[in-house]
Amino acid sequence: MTDLILPAPFADLAPLAAHWARPSENERSEIRWSASAADFRALYEAMMPCLDAILRLLSEHPASGMPEDVHNLFLLACAFAEASPHHELYGGSSAVPFSFDARRFVRMDGDAAL
Repeated sequence: MTDLILPAPFADLAPLAAHWARPSENERSEIRWSASAADFRALYEAMMPCLDAILRLLSEHPASGMPEDVHNLFLLACAFAEASPHHELYGGSSAVPFSFDARRFVRMDGDAAL
């Protein structure tokens, strides 16, 4: 996937958005399940310093009708929220320790685009 357009203050996150930002939970889950510890660390280290600014910008836009660049940033924020526990709590593992395989949990609406 090519770089996605993001709001100018976050343009440096475009390569991460190209990899992580997907419109459906199932698509983001596939990326997360195949991620390495280095992938989780890179996402975490890039997003944490600007997370407050990202959330502030997102709060200025209604959930429906976001401009494309803001919507792409929203999808990246979703991916970050879903992936950060893997860096913070699971030692960079794409699996949740002492849990069933997440691939067994199939969301009926997981292909719905945000």
